[in-house]
Amino acid sequence: MKKHVLVGYARVSTDKQNLDSQIDALTEEGCFRIFKDVISGSKADRPGFAEALNYLREGDTLVVWKLDRLGRSLKDLIETVHLLQSRGIHLLILKERIDTSTANGKLFLHIFGALAEFERDIIRERTKAGLEAARARNRVGGRPPKLKKNQEEILLRLHDDPGNRPRAIWEGLGISRATYYRTLKKNAKKNE
Repeated sequence: MKKHVLVGYARVSTDKQNLDSQIDALTEEGCFRIFKDVISGSKADRPGFAEALNYLREGDTLVVWKLDRLGRSLKDLIETVHLLQSRGIHLLILKERIDTSTANGKLFLHIFGALAEFERDIIRERTKAGLEAARARNRVGGRPPKLKKNQEEILLRLHDDPGNRPRAIWEGLGISRATYYRTLKKNAKKNE
């Protein structure tokens, strides 16, 4: 059975930046292994971070130099913290001295969770207010239709002619295959 370990993660955004100071701090803290990325924090695909997550086991501690090394947005940070927490992995942030294996660190997690809930509530309220404002102006929300009314009529007429192949119709109208079949399905439901 593997002993609980400190696992480091270091990230810089560009090749022009240097990982040395982060690696030195992680090594000084006693990290058993250090995973690295040279990629923007806004990128979803961070191979070094994915390797670190794959390596970490319950009871281990992920160590980062600063909180912003885990991601650029609050949403991303919250998701990462919750992922670690759900797997029983602790988080140690050196610059801010946040250690989720301590009482203060657990408080930090609760505050983080409250911030996440607050952010979701704000988004929900803004969405609801936007929909109500649109309804007041007789506008319906949602994505605009792929086909204009006259294009839909043309599609249906072309479809009724057995000499027309479906691919020729959707390419001729400049629509996707899915839009073509969705339009036929919608029209069939109308005529039932």
